[in-house]
Amino acid sequence: MIPFENTWPYELIQNDVYVSACPFCDKENVLLPLKKKDLHTIHEGAKRWLVLPCCRNRLFVIDTDGDYLLANQILRGSR
Repeated sequence: MIPFENTWPYELIQNDVYVSACPFCDKENVLLPLKKKDLHTIHEGAKRWLVLPCCRNRLFVIDTDGDYLLANQILRGSR
């Protein structure tokens, strides 16, 4: 079972990946250094470090689906 507290929603706008708010600093509408093809690669099994451009915090993305990034750490609730 996927731990929901380790997920964060994202949006695709054309080929770019955005999050509505950063899970660390709460900055809104953050453009991630990922492209649509990267999401597919991660879903197929590749893992990837993601450095958020707003606050330079990083998270290790271990899976994706059509709506969420799955990290190896808690992103929701108490951090």
